[in-house]
Amino acid sequence: MSRSCRLHLPLLSRGSAFALLCLLLRTLEVDALNLTLNNSHNATCLRAQWQMNFTIEYETLNHGLKNVTIQVPSNASYSGSDCGTNDNISQIKVQFGSGFFWTVNFIRENSAYFIDVISFSYDTSDNNAFPDAKEKGKVSTTFEVNTIGVPLDEFFRCRSVMTVTERNVTHNYWDILVQAFIQNNTISTKEYLCDEDESIVSTTAVTTMPVPTAKPIPKERPYPGTYSVTSGGAVCLLATMGLQLNITKDEVTSLLNINPNTTDCHGECHKESATLRLNDSSNEYLEFLFAVKNGNRFYLKGVNVSLTFVNGSDFVAANNNLNCWDAPIGSSYMCNKEDTIAVSDTFQINTFDLRVQPFNVVEGKYSTAQECFADSDLNFLIPIAVGVALGFLIILVFISYIIGRKKSHTGYQSV
Repeated sequence: MSRSCRLHLPLLSRGSAFALLCLLLRTLEVDALNLTLNNSHNATCLRAQWQMNFTIEYETLNHGLKNVTIQVPSNASYSGSDCGTNDNISQIKVQFGSGFFWTVNFIRENSAYFIDVISFSYDTSDNNAFPDAKEKGKVSTTFEVNTIGVPLDEFFRCRSVMTVTERNVTHNYWDILVQAFIQNNTISTKEYLCDEDESIVSTTAVTTMPVPTAKPIPKERPYPGTYSVTSGGAVCLLATMGLQLNITKDEVTSLLNINPNTTDCHGECHKESATLRLNDSSNEYLEFLFAVKNGNRFYLKGVNVSLTFVNGSDFVAANNNLNCWDAPIGSSYMCNKEDTIAVSDTFQINTFDLRVQPFNVVEGKYSTAQECFADSDLNFLIPIAVGVALGFLIILVFISYIIGRKKSHTGYQSV
């Protein structure tokens, strides 16, 4: 069974830094950030939609290093965002959580606009986000971009994921749409694509016949590992699964099995979200993001991965708009048969012997499981139902044929 979500994830070069953050959109994104700024004359001067998250590495009390991924909620505050006073500088400010601040400055030069500086700060005194941080206090990172100019009469778009690491913070940006210094209160309909999206469009345009990708050589079934996350001394998240990563890079597809014996895990548990992060020698991290929907069900909302290959090249993928492993809160989700999560066009996860419970774990044990469709008995009824339906259809056709022959014969006798 395959579940897919659309997302292109090329590797980001620092040179494409403008996309780095220009910010925003895909119309159907649930958690997209959205901002429209008006100037002192109540005319629209900037419009932006985008998505972003941050992975922060910090030192723990036991002198180890730990990573935490910060998701930006859709209800973040934009207080302090400004069009500027001289129409040459504008700024977006985003505030969320306990002490998280993100800022981007746009500058105008002649007939183009640029991203000038990006800043991000956080406070390790926040015990929820950094429960075991050794150093407590505010940390700030700032870097300059100012590389690619976008014409004033165009909006910038970049659907691809863009990743930049500054000091100990990794920034991820995707589904970006932004237009700064809007002229005459008129939002442009002409788009300026980032290099990553442009390369995808160009490749599609010049290819007259798609070249099939070689199917990866089958690898042995991965051994399942059991992973747990604790909070307040009690297990709050349980997961058992065999994991096989299906990666396509430079038109070469390969399979990588996760070895639970060499894999460390940690994560976080909150009332409506939970995180499981796996680390081993071959993947910097593989992260599963769980969420609550409708107040009574949980599901796998996102997957983030960062890999470093033996040749030193990197692979990064993220998708925070999945809808997999759905089950009632208070139960677990189970799927013993092979299942596939399509994170992107270049990255899939094959799971085996899966069982997961990210909320309401009691005494460190799984609750009653909701089985996936592939495991359920109903799965065997499909070919039976198809066979029965086909049999009825054949009988119906046969009866119709007999009736038709009989009527035709009666007509001949009357003549």
